[in-house]
Amino acid sequence: MIDYYWFSLLILVNAIILFALTANVSRMRIKLGISVGDGGNSDMLYAIRAQCNGVEQVPMYCLLVLALTLSGGSEKFLAALTLSFSAARIFHAYGMLGRSFLFRRIGAGLTYLLQVLAMVFLAAKLVT
Repeated sequence: MIDYYWFSLLILVNAIILFALTANVSRMRIKLGISVGDGGNSDMLYAIRAQCNGVEQVPMYCLLVLALTLSGGSEKFLAALTLSFSAARIFHAYGMLGRSFLFRRIGAGLTYLLQVLAMVFLAAKLVT
Protein backbone atom coordinates (compact mmCIF):
# COMPACT_ATOMS: atom_id res chain seq x y z
CA MET A 1 0.00 0.00 0.00
CA ILE A 2 1.26 3.48 -0.87
CA ASP A 3 1.96 5.79 2.05
CA TYR A 4 0.73 9.33 1.36
CA TYR A 5 2.07 10.85 4.58
CA TRP A 6 4.67 13.17 3.04
CA PHE A 7 2.40 14.20 0.20
CA SER A 8 -0.40 14.92 2.65
CA LEU A 9 1.94 16.91 4.89
CA LEU A 10 3.15 18.90 1.88
CA ILE A 11 -0.44 19.76 0.97
CA LEU A 12 -1.37 20.66 4.55
CA VAL A 13 1.62 22.88 5.31
CA ASN A 14 1.47 24.71 2.00
CA ALA A 15 -2.31 25.12 2.24
CA ILE A 16 -1.75 26.80 5.61
CA ILE A 17 0.94 29.05 4.14
CA LEU A 18 -1.28 30.01 1.18
CA PHE A 19 -4.26 30.58 3.47
CA ALA A 20 -2.18 32.90 5.64
CA LEU A 21 -0.94 34.81 2.59
CA THR A 22 -4.49 35.11 1.22
CA ALA A 23 -5.81 36.28 4.59
CA ASN A 24 -3.02 38.85 4.70
CA VAL A 25 -4.08 40.25 1.32
CA SER A 26 -7.69 40.45 2.50
CA ARG A 27 -6.63 42.10 5.77
CA MET A 28 -4.61 44.69 3.89
CA ARG A 29 -7.43 45.35 1.42
CA ILE A 30 -9.76 46.14 4.33
CA LYS A 31 -7.15 48.20 6.19
CA LEU A 32 -6.13 50.22 3.12
CA GLY A 33 -9.55 50.39 1.47
CA ILE A 34 -8.27 48.82 -1.76
CA SER A 35 -10.84 46.56 -3.40
CA VAL A 36 -9.04 45.71 -6.66
CA GLY A 37 -5.37 45.65 -7.60
CA ASP A 38 -2.68 47.19 -5.45
CA GLY A 39 -4.02 50.74 -5.47
CA GLY A 40 -0.49 52.02 -6.04
CA ASN A 41 0.47 50.87 -2.54
CA SER A 42 3.80 49.03 -2.44
CA ASP A 43 2.88 47.05 0.72
CA MET A 44 -0.25 45.81 -1.03
CA LEU A 45 1.77 44.91 -4.12
CA TYR A 46 4.23 42.84 -2.07
CA ALA A 47 1.39 41.06 -0.26
CA ILE A 48 -0.30 40.21 -3.55
CA ARG A 49 2.95 38.98 -5.11
CA ALA A 50 3.80 36.84 -2.07
CA GLN A 51 0.41 35.14 -2.36
CA CYS A 52 0.49 34.82 -6.15
CA ASN A 53 3.99 33.37 -6.17
CA GLY A 54 2.79 30.59 -3.90
CA VAL A 55 -0.22 29.99 -6.13
CA GLU A 56 2.17 29.78 -9.09
CA GLN A 57 4.70 27.42 -7.51
CA VAL A 58 2.88 25.13 -5.08
CA PRO A 59 0.41 23.21 -7.31
CA MET A 60 2.92 21.83 -9.82
CA TYR A 61 5.36 20.91 -7.08
CA CYS A 62 2.61 19.04 -5.24
CA LEU A 63 1.82 17.14 -8.42
CA LEU A 64 5.49 16.22 -8.80
CA VAL A 65 5.61 14.91 -5.23
CA LEU A 66 2.37 12.99 -5.79
CA ALA A 67 3.83 11.39 -8.93
CA LEU A 68 6.99 10.48 -7.02
CA THR A 69 4.87 9.06 -4.21
CA LEU A 70 2.81 6.96 -6.63
CA SER A 71 5.94 5.73 -8.39
CA GLY A 72 7.45 4.47 -5.15
CA GLY A 73 9.80 7.29 -4.16
CA SER A 74 11.73 6.63 -0.97
CA GLU A 75 10.31 7.96 2.30
CA LYS A 76 13.53 9.82 3.11
CA PHE A 77 13.58 11.52 -0.29
CA LEU A 78 9.90 12.47 -0.07
CA ALA A 79 10.48 13.80 3.45
CA ALA A 80 13.42 15.90 2.27
CA LEU A 81 11.42 17.27 -0.68
CA THR A 82 8.44 18.09 1.52
CA LEU A 83 10.29 19.74 4.39
CA SER A 84 12.74 21.63 2.18
CA PHE A 85 10.05 22.97 -0.14
CA SER A 86 7.83 24.07 2.74
CA ALA A 87 10.78 25.87 4.34
CA ALA A 88 11.61 27.48 0.99
CA ARG A 89 8.05 28.80 0.67
CA ILE A 90 8.22 30.25 4.20
CA PHE A 91 11.56 31.90 3.40
CA HIS A 92 10.14 33.36 0.19
CA ALA A 93 6.99 34.69 1.86
CA TYR A 94 9.03 36.18 4.71
CA GLY A 95 11.39 37.76 2.21
CA MET A 96 8.53 39.29 0.24
CA LEU A 97 6.56 40.56 3.21
CA GLY A 98 9.54 41.57 5.33
CA ARG A 99 11.29 42.97 2.28
CA SER A 100 14.39 40.89 2.92
CA PHE A 101 15.90 40.26 -0.48
CA LEU A 102 18.20 37.60 0.99
CA PHE A 103 15.31 35.49 2.34
CA ARG A 104 13.34 36.03 -0.88
CA ARG A 105 16.33 34.91 -2.96
CA ILE A 106 16.96 31.85 -0.76
CA GLY A 107 13.29 30.88 -0.91
CA ALA A 108 13.05 31.32 -4.67
CA GLY A 109 16.36 29.55 -5.31
CA LEU A 110 15.40 26.57 -3.16
CA THR A 111 11.98 26.42 -4.78
CA TYR A 112 13.52 26.23 -8.26
CA LEU A 113 16.22 23.78 -7.20
CA LEU A 114 13.71 21.43 -5.56
CA GLN A 115 11.39 21.58 -8.58
CA VAL A 116 14.25 20.60 -10.90
CA LEU A 117 15.37 17.87 -8.51
CA ALA A 118 11.86 16.42 -8.33
CA MET A 119 11.53 16.55 -12.14
CA VAL A 120 14.88 14.82 -12.65
CA PHE A 121 14.02 12.04 -10.20
CA LEU A 122 10.58 11.58 -11.75
CA ALA A 123 12.11 11.43 -15.24
CA ALA A 124 14.62 8.85 -13.99
CA LYS A 125 11.79 6.73 -12.60
CA LEU A 126 9.98 6.89 -15.93
CA VAL A 127 12.95 5.68 -17.96
CA THR A 128 13.86 2.80 -15.65
